[in-house]
Amino acid sequence: MTLFINYNGKLLEEKTPLISAGNRGLRYGDGLFETLKMLEGEIKLFDLHMDRLFAGLSLLHFEIPVHFTKDILKEEVVKLCRRNKVEKAARIRLNIFRGDGGLFDPENLKPNFLIEAMPLPDNYRRLNDNGLLVGVYPDVLKSCDILSNCKTNNYLPYVMAAFYAKQHRLNDCLVLNQHHHICDSTIANIFWVKEDVMFTTPLSEGCVAGVMRRNLLEKLPAAGFILKEEILTEAHLENAQEVFLTNAAYGIRWVKQCKNSHYSNLLIQKIYKEFM
Repeated sequence: MTLFINYNGKLLEEKTPLISAGNRGLRYGDGLFETLKMLEGEIKLFDLHMDRLFAGLSLLHFEIPVHFTKDILKEEVVKLCRRNKVEKAARIRLNIFRGDGGLFDPENLKPNFLIEAMPLPDNYRRLNDNGLLVGVYPDVLKSCDILSNCKTNNYLPYVMAAFYAKQHRLNDCLVLNQHHHICDSTIANIFWVKEDVMFTTPLSEGCVAGVMRRNLLEKLPAAGFILKEEILTEAHLENAQEVFLTNAAYGIRWVKQCKNSHYSNLLIQKIYKEFM
């Protein structure tokens, strides 16, 4: 089946060439992206995604045209999902980037957008039966600064961690920050459980401000679960009882093992049934 993409409102075949050699997104990673999920025609956690996206655009000094709104972006996402016939279950990537220009002389500061919409795999509605095997990537440290919580197009620490995971036959890798604390994984935020208390890393540790992370931070305490934000080290993981990763596309994924530590998933199953 031929899939289409949406480039600034135009539907094009997915392999259509789009950008020039002078594109700032290509040259400098000058932009942001969001990974969304559509189920039965509804974009899940859409408002949380847009809150993060527009906060990031402001931080990166994009000039937002009047017609570039959350509602317009939603219309463009829905239009593409219908064209690709994936409205029932789709993984969507919304990429925002500046146009052409050098480092000090961009042609303009306005956003361009590129949307991709792909069918989700059949197992997206259930908790993974086979727990993930993860490791800790040692070679590149993520900084804790004003860009750390954004999903920028400059994704190299995570790219390198993904290479490391593949080389070591791992399902994912945990990324260290400049203080050698664990901040998140290549594509997810991390939660861990100790004595029925759940923990996740605070944004000050440099993790991406995940929308599923935020959703759980808002909903879990209201449902009676104890959830705290704390610094995470490898020693904490050695003593954890359960570990799970969260992102918008898959919700929650159970981690079975990190290095020599093994984890159960009793509390994770309860959370999954109630919130996913």
